[in-house]
Amino acid sequence: MSADARVVDNPAASRYEILVDGVVAGFAQYRLRDGSMILPHTEVRDEFEGRGLGGRLVGGALDGARAAGLRVVPLCSFVAYYIRRHPEYRDLVDDDYRDLVDTPG
Repeated sequence: MSADARVVDNPAASRYEILVDGVVAGFAQYRLRDGSMILPHTEVRDEFEGRGLGGRLVGGALDGARAAGLRVVPLCSFVAYYIRRHPEYRDLVDDDYRDLVDTPG
């Protein structure tokens, strides 16, 4: 992975982006509602796949949710999978959506 990869919040577009050498390599869309960050979709551009950028992107989005005091609704299957693999983020998941991170899928 490039040392120049960084995750930034782009609130105007309602998404977290991962930038590689200043280029948007991927994004995690979100919607804010009632104290929660709903994460419906995550995408990494084909030419950037296989570098661990998706995990870094989701980790950055979850860190942002934690910093803002938001609960997380992981509707994106990749986000749910990431939380299953990184249980230190499980406490962020809204109680009504815990089944998404507790079951394999």
